Amino acid sequence: MKGLFIISGLGILAMLAEIFKFKKLLYPLVLVGILAAYACNFMEWNNNLNIPMFGNMIRFDNVALAFSGVILATAFFWFILANDYFEEDHVTDHFALVLFALVGALMLTSFSNMTTLFLGIEILSIPMYVLAASRKRDLASNEAGFKYLIMGSFASGFLLFGIALIYGATGSFDLMTIRSFISQADGNLPTFFYAGVLMVLVAMCFKVSAAPFHFWAPDVYEGSPTVITALMSTIVKTAAFAAFMHLFLVVFGKVSGSWTPVLAVIIALSLLVSNITAASQQSVKRMLAYSSISHAAFMLMAILANNRGFASINAILYYSLAYSIGSITAFTVLYNVSKQDGNVNIEAFNGLGKRNPFVAGCMVVAMLSLAGIPVTAGFFAKYFVFTLMIGTSFKWLLIVAILTSAVGVYYYFKVIIAMYFKPAKEDQKVVLETSHVLLLALTTLFTIALGIVPKYIIEIFG
Repeated sequence: MKGLFIISGLGILAMLAEIFKFKKLLYPLVLVGILAAYACNFMEWNNNLNIPMFGNMIRFDNVALAFSGVILATAFFWFILANDYFEEDHVTDHFALVLFALVGALMLTSFSNMTTLFLGIEILSIPMYVLAASRKRDLASNEAGFKYLIMGSFASGFLLFGIALIYGATGSFDLMTIRSFISQADGNLPTFFYAGVLMVLVAMCFKVSAAPFHFWAPDVYEGSPTVITALMSTIVKTAAFAAFMHLFLVVFGKVSGSWTPVLAVIIALSLLVSNITAASQQSVKRMLAYSSISHAAFMLMAILANNRGFASINAILYYSLAYSIGSITAFTVLYNVSKQDGNVNIEAFNGLGKRNPFVAGCMVVAMLSLAGIPVTAGFFAKYFVFTLMIGTSFKWLLIVAILTSAVGVYYYFKVIIAMYFKPAKEDQKVVLETSHVLLLALTTLFTIALGIVPKYIIEIFG
């Protein structure tokens, strides 16, 4: 809980930095503040279990603290990646927008009321609409912000309508009250309640960019500044899945028969559409956008297997951490490779193995992890999801997932082949800042370490 207060305070501080002329101190203050928030999270572990706050609107139990920890750790890495972004115009505005988006993300890990869910989504989403369009003179960035706003508004409309129907059936916005009502009703629920659950499902699928609600993602990812795309791909997705998991594993788990068949179809579509489309992409940024849809499908598979106690939660936590770290590495490399000429196509990586062996090596680890190759974190992330699905009635999804993962290996290896087996048009060196070198070293080592000893995360809740 203290972490949420610290990040909120940093957001307010960022808005005052211009007035009181301390904006040059803002960057180190934010990094220290995120570390302090993470430390508070760590100290609260097992100490405030299930203590409700603000009239039971927010509840920071261990699950909320774990997902908050993933978000804060990713945010720290992201701010190191984005140091150039905060040297442009409107520095304090950018800081404030990112920090308040982070506040919304933390709320989505800990909400215990439908009202707080909606507030968390909007506090997260509205700054992201602005940040996507933050390159005001770039038409692609403006288009990305506009598409994100329009599609996000549709998703919010579905969410509110679904919440209204659920409230009409249960008479409460409180999650535990809704859960108790479902248990006591013993299947005797009005039809419009199930319609409300499905509308919430559609809204959350929009937020995590699952097919067929994914059409905004490739254009928004491609048009946004690269560092903002990295933010969407990691922190936003982790927060959205924490909320998705909380709703459909904890609250609507008793009526899983009404939503699991729909979710299974969505997962299958996401796996097929994302991997087949990603294989034909020449833009690495757009390819990573489609691959994020595929990874969303894997995390949805962990939610689909909702009958294994904490196993699904552990799998989603591990997957979100492995995916976030791998994505930060990939986007850091992409950002530095494309910095000079803005070329984000695969050809920009030609000969990178000779131009900068360290950067190419880090990108190889990131691509292998995202593809799910041993002994990286991404391999065990997919493995744990597969083991969950074996005990369900949706085993056919395993076949779809394995076949489409093979396609995923193809397009991830296209980048590796370009780096080591295709000559560069110009022998142009890729020079990194010291902070980016340290970031790549740290995230690459973390990806390997997490793949070697996954049990420390996967068994966190027993």
